[in-house]
Amino acid sequence: MARHGGRGWHGKLVGAALGVTLLATGASVWTAQAGTADAPKPKASASATPGNDGKRVETTIAHSSDAGPRGVNITIDDGPDPTWTPQVLDLLQQYGVKATFCMVGTQAQAHPDLVKKVVAAGHRLCDHTVSHNTSMDKASQAYQSQQILDAEAMITKASGGVRPMYYRAPGGAFTPYSRELAASRGMRPLGWNVDSKDFERPGTDAIVATVEKELHNGPTVLFHDAGGNRSQTLEALRRLLPWFKAQGHTFGFPIR
Repeated sequence: MARHGGRGWHGKLVGAALGVTLLATGASVWTAQAGTADAPKPKASASATPGNDGKRVETTIAHSSDAGPRGVNITIDDGPDPTWTPQVLDLLQQYGVKATFCMVGTQAQAHPDLVKKVVAAGHRLCDHTVSHNTSMDKASQAYQSQQILDAEAMITKASGGVRPMYYRAPGGAFTPYSRELAASRGMRPLGWNVDSKDFERPGTDAIVATVEKELHNGPTVLFHDAGGNRSQTLEALRRLLPWFKAQGHTFGFPIR
């Protein structure tokens, strides 16, 4: 699972993230270095709310679809964004498709109305950290904890109480510790099989061609609804969603 998208526009979120009050302090402070196999096991402490019952899920990174062997999982990263997320939602509704939205905590905090719209439309939420640092796997466990737990709290508050069902590390920068922590909170670590490369804005034709060529790798496809002009993503989805159906695919959610 290759890393995608550098820190780029997310760099400006770091300053905002530094002002976020640490939540669930007792659960978020571990001092051993990231990625150690014998890291202490974090414990879940949050009460259950709709969408995520708080029960432990698998720590392995999910790629499969709950829709079976012909299923496709549409995943949308980095929002919500007031310009692009509503258009993505309209397009998904037009084709009757449910997706998983991997939200950056500060974006969710800034646009709670959009988070609620995503939930109301039947889509699922995913924790994509507070500030989208693609070097999280090089950071301390205390930092990983703050990024994951604060984003979870921000998204849950913005949604009106619906907790994220998945955790996707920025750029795929998972560690054994971050996977364990997320799973202990009821958030299945979520990967991808097909990187549409839409983040780079290579042109609609290139995005479509990449997805069509690489879909054999697996069902979970990565797109973005923030981080810049996403008109190419919208046009690519407008072409790909009916193409998936024409190829005999159905749409589902990543397994939990």
